[in-house]
Amino acid sequence: MAMENNDNNIFYGKIILFGEYGIIFDSMALTIPFTHFHGELSFDNTYNRYKYTDYDFARNSNAQLESFSVYLKKLMDEGKLDIGFDFNKFIRDLDNGLYFESSIPQGFGLGSSGALVAALYNHYASKKILGGRSVTKEETLELKNIFSAMESFFHGKSSGIDPLNSYIQFPLLINSKTDIETVGIPRNKINGDSGIFLINSGKPSKTEPLVNLFLEKCNDPGYSKVITDEFIPLNNACIQNLISGEMDSFFEQLTKLSALQHEYFEPMIPASFLPIWKEGLDSDTFNLKLCGSGGGGYLLGFTKNLTQTQDYFHAKDMEVVTVYKSAR
Repeated sequence: MAMENNDNNIFYGKIILFGEYGIIFDSMALTIPFTHFHGELSFDNTYNRYKYTDYDFARNSNAQLESFSVYLKKLMDEGKLDIGFDFNKFIRDLDNGLYFESSIPQGFGLGSSGALVAALYNHYASKKILGGRSVTKEETLELKNIFSAMESFFHGKSSGIDPLNSYIQFPLLINSKTDIETVGIPRNKINGDSGIFLINSGKPSKTEPLVNLFLEKCNDPGYSKVITDEFIPLNNACIQNLISGEMDSFFEQLTKLSALQHEYFEPMIPASFLPIWKEGLDSDTFNLKLCGSGGGGYLLGFTKNLTQTQDYFHAKDMEVVTVYKSAR
């Protein structure tokens, strides 16, 4: 037994380059699909004897999908999910061992549930908006609302951005909650030994308590002023500079953003990484920033000296996952 074989069966993880936390206040955000981690719907080897995978993982995924099916049925019964979702086929497939085969680590801010939601929508929705770069702004917002409702099962509340990025499979520029577009990042302007990378903190993160902590901190007028007057403008400037290819200005603003996060987002940064974060700033070798809500998962890094940065982290027995490397 196999899923239909087409180009849209594999769904990628995502990286939010900029916009974490600020997006709550309608700041700009920039997300990219990350093909290193991906997932697809499949069937376990109970019903497909030629399928070789981690059986316990498959059964746990199947059980999670069973729970998700109850939530989806509730959305449909309440008229909140009008996508022509073939629920009967979904249940039959679950009975036949359906699961989500995925290399995307869960709880690491890389969009594992988003890829799952995108895959289910793609496979079971009959009233389907096609993904890709030709999707209109109106269709993008409609997809975002659909995915927000579906992914809320996993997070209590979802913006819908993760599954949207996974489904469309192009970088997304979020100008505001109602203005989202696909965008290109001019790689030919990023030169030298520059690169974007991920560092694994070694532990999963939990988004909801950290977002609640951030909102609580924003009740302090002083903290709120830093977010609105400093953090969001720096965030937006980084996005605008990166997209326009103004790399000198980009790294200048990025350094300020990284320093601000080190000072004002300390509870979101794993304690063991605080001195490393500071060393990057002091040496001007690399800049770290949160990748999602923080607390664990991956940290995102930018550098104009990728080779030197890799040597630094390798000396600490830390793996550098290169997201982008400029061509010299």
